[in-house]
Amino acid sequence: MLSKNLHEAVNAQINAELWSAYLYLSMSLDAEAKGLKGVANWFYIQYREEQDHARIFMNFLNSRDAKVELQPIAEVPTVWNSALDMFKDTLAHEQKVTALIQNLAAIAHDDADFASQNSLVWFINEQVEEEETAREMIAAFDAVEGNKFGLYMLDKELASRTYNTPAPLAAKA
Repeated sequence: MLSKNLHEAVNAQINAELWSAYLYLSMSLDAEAKGLKGVANWFYIQYREEQDHARIFMNFLNSRDAKVELQPIAEVPTVWNSALDMFKDTLAHEQKVTALIQNLAAIAHDDADFASQNSLVWFINEQVEEEETAREMIAAFDAVEGNKFGLYMLDKELASRTYNTPAPLAAKA
């Protein structure tokens, strides 16, 4: 059985993951409006991944006989000056999410809830990857800033990104 503290924190994390999805959908739509179809694709895939992260947490609560309690999703920004700014905001956001995941792990540790600790390992590793990817995208867009051909080629490359079901959901399929 989950502690009340962890149960509430996981429900808050579900809301954070859905907010993240909403943020990335907003970035995708803004990129598309700017004619950056590859960037739009990249953020649309992020949107889908964040929805899946929320679903993984929902499945976790259900598996522990704990109720999922959805909360309202706060408003997100809708316009960025550039793709570089989108990725800078992405890194800052993912760093906040990392702190939230680490908080969940700390609660599970304090509760001596080994099942929860084990489930959170995937998210801890995922956050390392998310931050690394955001830093790489910032470096790439910084490198082509002011170079229309470079931006075109980078956007074209991002258009080839494909969606992959996260391992915890793929295992249940």
